[in-house]
Amino acid sequence: MFDFLDGYDLLGAFWVTVQLTVYSALGSLIWGTLLAGMKVSPVPLMRGFATAYVNVVRNIPLTVIIVFSSLGLFQTLNVKLGASDFTDINFRLAVLALSAYTAAFVCEALRSGINTVPVGQAEAARALGLSFTQVLRLIILPQAFRSVVNPLSNVLIALTKNTTVASAIGVAEASYLMKGMIEKEAQLILISAVFAFGFVVLTLPTGLILGWVSKKVAVKR
Repeated sequence: MFDFLDGYDLLGAFWVTVQLTVYSALGSLIWGTLLAGMKVSPVPLMRGFATAYVNVVRNIPLTVIIVFSSLGLFQTLNVKLGASDFTDINFRLAVLALSAYTAAFVCEALRSGINTVPVGQAEAARALGLSFTQVLRLIILPQAFRSVVNPLSNVLIALTKNTTVASAIGVAEASYLMKGMIEKEAQLILISAVFAFGFVVLTLPTGLILGWVSKKVAVKR
């Protein structure tokens, strides 16, 4: 029944999807946290930059950002991100694009978490002589992260599915292999079902595990 899978590296394709997800999740978490910090910063320039970045990036299709990373950064500006092989270059550019795009959603999720922290805690910390950065790092962000595990899990699930857009620049992830198989094989429904099941296997446990984590670390108020 599944003879059509012979000769195709299905696990390898999904492994690339997993790598895209993990690296992009780390990149977007770091950049999104910085953006969230800038959004609540007392410096108007930082607040303006973070607000503009989030509003602009969220309203640009991911496909446009992915294609720009290849045509604009690599082919026009010759940005290779330290890679020499064409496959590695496209992979790293895809991670960069996915991180830049997803960071906007991470920022908004964290900002909502920051808003749940009582203002009095920050004021008390400032009264003790802590700087804004120290208050954010020691008081605000730890509580904010605990309160937004569920929203961040949704962002991670969306990121996993968004990795399929990387096929637009030739990254050999799952949807890239699926496209090639559909062009060569007649088993359209079975091929679609196999890849759909593969993404369910990747995303469903993520939601369940992070949902459990959310209940465990929730801030009691």
